[in-house]
Formats: sequence, C-alpha cells, structure tokens
Amino acid sequence: MDPSGAGTCAQIARQDAIRKVDDGNTIPSSYESGGAKTFDPVDIEIAKQNTGWRKIVRNFTPSWFSVTMGTGIVSILLHNLPYNGAWLKYISIIIFVLNIVLFCTFLGISLCNDTASSAIAIPGNVPDGASNDYKYDCLCVCTGLGRMGGLFDAVVSVATCFYLPFVIMSLHKVELSTMTAAWLLPIVAPIVAAASGGIVASVLPNPEHALYTVLISYILFGTGFPLAMTILVIYFQRLTVYKIPPREVIVSVFLPLGPLGQGGFALMQLGKVSLTLFPQTNTLPAIPAPGPGPIFYTLGFLFALIMWGFGLLWLFFALASISRSRFPFNMGWWGFTFPLGVFTTSTVMIGAELPSRFFRVLGTVFSVLVTALWVMVAVGTVKRAFWGGLIFAPCLKDVEGAEREARIHFEGRGKKGDKESGDENGNGVVQRRTGIPSPV
Repeated sequence: MDPSGAGTCAQIARQDAIRKVDDGNTIPSSYESGGAKTFDPVDIEIAKQNTGWRKIVRNFTPSWFSVTMGTGIVSILLHNLPYNGAWLKYISIIIFVLNIVLFCTFLGISLCNDTASSAIAIPGNVPDGASNDYKYDCLCVCTGLGRMGGLFDAVVSVATCFYLPFVIMSLHKVELSTMTAAWLLPIVAPIVAAASGGIVASVLPNPEHALYTVLISYILFGTGFPLAMTILVIYFQRLTVYKIPPREVIVSVFLPLGPLGQGGFALMQLGKVSLTLFPQTNTLPAIPAPGPGPIFYTLGFLFALIMWGFGLLWLFFALASISRSRFPFNMGWWGFTFPLGVFTTSTVMIGAELPSRFFRVLGTVFSVLVTALWVMVAVGTVKRAFWGGLIFAPCLKDVEGAEREARIHFEGRGKKGDKESGDENGNGVVQRRTGIPSPV
C-alpha cells in the first residue's frame, strides 16, 4: 500500500483475483502468459485513476463542503465574539479568506469530477458553505459580491430543499433503520439563507430593497424550518426504535442543532431588522401604533428562546451518544463544527438582546470551544488527507466493482463466441470481423 492509500496494481489484482459472473463461472483477473503474470487491464486502469491528482478528483465528494461550513461559522463566531478585540477580528478575516479559497477549490474540483453519483450526494452542503462566505462579507461591508452571493444562495437553497425530499419520496426505497440526521442537510439550507438575508437587510441603504429582502427571508425560513421539524420527529422515532446510529456516523447526532440554532438566529435577526424597517416603509399600516415592528421583534425573540431550549435537549442527546463509545476519525467529524457553531450564534444573539451576563459568557465559552474543535478537526483532516487515506469515496467501490464485472463478463462471452466462429489468430488474440484486434 503506497502512502496515498491507493493500492498497487498487484494488490488490486490479488484482492479481486476470483470473481463470480452472471453465468456462475469464475474468471481470474490475472493469468500466466509466457511465464510472466499479466493483470486485468481494467484493474490497471483503476489503479492508474487512483494516483496523483486523478485520485483527488475521482474521490472528491460533496461532503468536503462541510469543511467550508465549519470554517465559515468559525470566522463569524470570532467576528461576533461578545468579549472581542481587534486582533480577533484580524484572525476572523484570515479564516474568512481561507474559507473563500477552500470553497473555490472544492467547487472547481467538483466541477471536474465525472462521478455523477457524487454530484448529487449532499448538495445541501454547497449552499450552506456559500452562505457563510457571503454572510461574513455582509458583516464586514455589504459589497456587490455579497448581494449577488445572497441571490445565488437563495436560489440554490430553495432548489435543494425542494428537489432532494422529492427524490427521496419518488426514487429511493428508504428504511427507517437506515435514516440519519443527514436528511437535514438540504433542508437547513434555506434556513441559513434566511439568516443571511436578515444580515443583508440590516446594511442595505435602500429601505424598499431591505423590505423585500426581509419578506423573502421569512418565506425562505418557512420553506425549511417546518420541514426540518417534521424530519426531527421521524428521526426521534428512528432513535427510539433502532437506537443510536453506528459509530461510523455517530457524529450525525449533532446535526439537529443546525436548524434549531440557525433558525433561532434567523428569527431574532429578522425581527431586529423589522423593528426599525417596518415603520420606515409603512408596512402593515392597519396595525395601530407602534406598528407591526415590535410584534415581529418580540415573537422572533420568544420563538428563538424556545428553540434554544429545544436545542439543549438535542445537545444532551448528542453528547450522551458519543460518550458511549470511541469512533474513528473521518469527514463526518466536520459535522461537529457547523451545528455547534450555529447554536453558538443563537446563544451570542440572545446575550446581545438580553441584559444577561450569563448568555454573553456562555456564548464566549461556546465560541472558544467551537474554535478549538475546528482547529483539532482541521489538523486531523490535513494529516489524514496527506498520509492517512482520507481522500476516499465509498460510492466508487461499487462503481469500480460493477465496471470490472461487466468488462470481464463481456470479454469472456465475446471470446467464447469468437472461438466458436473460428476468429482467433495464431497468437491466440481474438479479432473482430473487420480484422482489427479487439481492445483489451
């Protein structure tokens, strides 16, 4: 096994030396020719594709966008830290720039990836990662990039939220025992977009544009949050009937914190903007003074506080689940950072709206813990990506196996048919009717 984690030709050939095909026969992947061992060309081609930059592109999956989700939320937490300093803001800007580079790199690799199955595996991570980038952009300065990014993120988030649940309902046979909280990933995308829309609306100079942004953000929240709560009910039933997930995906138990934390932040941010924006735009004038602004603001904070309490319950479930056994490091560990990060943003926002030192201190503690967790997971990812074989797409195992089986089965039947018709030359090479040697 080489340092990159890819098997050599000999190892691949030995592992798949005997395979069964549809007619029940077994065909070896290597054979003796003139005293030398010749390997199946399919195995050689697969080994070739599993080295260098081809391995990175071929094995890239959308789960890598969870890196940008976690990195983006850390930059936001450091920027909004209750007890902040100028040096922390500089660090948050550096992490933000790093996140932009990571997002563009992952997007470029995913566009080069010719594996169709991975292109639709977890597309919810892509708009979530993009929203963190332009959300930070609007926290610092509302640029044209931030506004265009918001439009892009809203469209992709809605498309993801609408399309993937329908795919699950219409194309896939799903068992309750195999369900994980990863179902929430595409659903939380419009909730993240709604929270980002509240930040954009707070810095837009045109009140009418800000009003449209707020209204669209409430609609985005409505498309995602009720469905997320529905999935949480199903997921709770799955946990009670089939117990906690296996250790390979145990980190997914933190994902319910995502819609609860981000949803609470979205309602508070939108309510805060509505408090000053609705009187300026004369929205809902039939409501007597002081108007609808205080109502939206108060209800937003009330529901956010309730959602924060519900998040505490799921946080306990998650911590209790991972404490029961050790689990291996994999890309799923990035599932720690974003859910805990958005739950922390909700905590910080509550502390900013209340005269409560408790929530400000708690928000600071959570922010430091999430940042430390991000550093630990980032170091582990870099280490294992270069030396531990982390760059690996499990879905390719079945694809390569099916490709190998089909090729061997096809060639086996082709050679059998050609031998019966006498189309074999003196060297034992099967030829087509045109006389051109068949490709191996």
